[in-house]
Amino acid sequence: MKGFYAEAGYEVNEELASRAFEAIITDKRLGFVWIIEAEGQPVGHLVIVLRYAMEYGGFIACLDDLYVDAAWRNRGLSTSALTEVTAFCRNAGIRAMTVEVGRSNAPAQAVYRRAGFQESDDRQLLAFELAPPVHVL
Repeated sequence: MKGFYAEAGYEVNEELASRAFEAIITDKRLGFVWIIEAEGQPVGHLVIVLRYAMEYGGFIACLDDLYVDAAWRNRGLSTSALTEVTAFCRNAGIRAMTVEVGRSNAPAQAVYRRAGFQESDDRQLLAFELAPPVHVL
C-alpha cells in the first residue's frame, strides 16, 4: 500500500491502513484481498470491498485497490488479476463491479477498459469525507 500511495505523492497512515486490511481480511462481508505474485514473490495487491445495491438487487464489488510494483508492470499481471477477480465475483453471485480511477491516470484507465469497465454516462462519483483517508499529502 505504501508503494501505491507513494506514486501519487501521499504518505500512508500505517495504523489506519493496517486496521483497514485487517478488517477486510477477517470479515468476508466487507471484501477480499488478493496478493499478486510473480516469480514466487509478492509484487502487488488487489482489494475489493462489498456493498449491497438496490439497483442490482444484490451485492456489488468496488475495486478499491489494484497495485503492481512499477518493476513488474506491462507484463499482464493486472489484467490476469482482474480476470481472476471477475470470475470470483461471478461465481460468488456478485452482481456488478465498480472502480474509481483518477481522471489523469490513463494507464490505469486502459487496464480497466480492457477488463470491461466502462464510463457511466448517467453516473458521477461524489464523495463526502466524514473522516480523513489513510493517505496524507
